[in-house]
Amino acid sequence: MANILHKIKAYLYDNTLTKDNPNDFIARTASERSLSVKQICEAAASRGGADVSASAMEHATELFLKEMAYQLCDGFSVNTGYFTASTTIRGVFDSPSETFNKDKHSIIFQFNQGEKLRAEIPNIEVNILGVTEAFAVILQVTDVKSGSVNDLLTPGRNLKIVGSKIKVTGEDASVGIYFVDTVTQGRTKVEQSDIVTNNPSELIVVIPALAAGTYNLEVITQYSSGASLKDPRTATLDKVLTVA
Repeated sequence: MANILHKIKAYLYDNTLTKDNPNDFIARTASERSLSVKQICEAAASRGGADVSASAMEHATELFLKEMAYQLCDGFSVNTGYFTASTTIRGVFDSPSETFNKDKHSIIFQFNQGEKLRAEIPNIEVNILGVTEAFAVILQVTDVKSGSVNDLLTPGRNLKIVGSKIKVTGEDASVGIYFVDTVTQGRTKVEQSDIVTNNPSELIVVIPALAAGTYNLEVITQYSSGASLKDPRTATLDKVLTVA
């Protein structure tokens, strides 16, 4: 039997991604917060997981990540043992002579778990906390132009948002769909006329003219399967989205 070293808590959510079974659920990790490179290095130094200072570890890590990005941009694949990374071109080329067109094609970086990380899975205990009482949750988004799931955003094109109880409704001024810049925390609200589909389990919106950068997606609504909620509730996608 594996030696349990780690514990993960998760809640069950109604699985709106499947249409043929109305009674199934999916589990989502109850993540307390997202850790930065600095915070991970500080944690390693404090618990004895590093034989250098947190600042030295952070500096070395940032140098490694910067060089890794440089090599990926030159078309090399990366295998750290903990994850693999590669550069992928998305989009269809209609003839052998067609060249790369940024309006039609896109470049994405793909990351997958490696052998060393997979080897840790038997050491994790999962504690299911039951069906969540959350009023709204975003399960997945798809950038319709690129086909990218939970990753890329194409301004001016459609974004499909799948979740539970995410219909945008209510009189409170905060109600709406927002893209929040992860650096500046600036909030860009989707115009009401750009909400193409507005259902409890699916939204389709036109992505605003966002600048290049990374964004969190928020849906604020007073929707409820019964009477409207008195207080607005916020659903936040647990992935960071990128405008290249």
